[in-house]
Amino acid sequence: MTNVERAGTIAATPSEVWAVLSDFAAISTWAPNVDHSCLLTEQEAGVGTARRIQTGRTTLVETVVTWTAPTTDEPGALAYSLTGLPKVVRSVTNTWSLMHDGAGTAVTLTSTIDTGPRPPQKVVAKVVGRKLAAASDEMIAGLTSHIASHIATTETNA
Repeated sequence: MTNVERAGTIAATPSEVWAVLSDFAAISTWAPNVDHSCLLTEQEAGVGTARRIQTGRTTLVETVVTWTAPTTDEPGALAYSLTGLPKVVRSVTNTWSLMHDGAGTAVTLTSTIDTGPRPPQKVVAKVVGRKLAAASDEMIAGLTSHIASHIATTETNA
């Protein structure tokens, strides 16, 4: 297994960040690398919720495996498995972690990639990891921008 981690800080509360992440169908509204997204399940929240995303010519299905809203005492986590990647990739799971810090919310996106144990498979994992790292950076930047714009709009209308 290969883990690729990206992090950032968002000037918002963990609950405000969670509100955006937990609107699982709406990722295309804030992630610049997602062209289209929609739910595949009647369930809109929690473990088992699935969405379809389109990014360029690639279609993926993401199914929630962890759904833990942040509280004042506990960090939040949203993890989902990805299917639809090339067959050389056995599995990928993205895990968003939200933790309150003095400047707002520390956000970490960890991609766990399994391509197998053999050396050529590990090389594939590194290549896939670089692509997922770039995608993660885009998603964190998009989430940060979306939340900042939402907060600015809310303050202007107040």
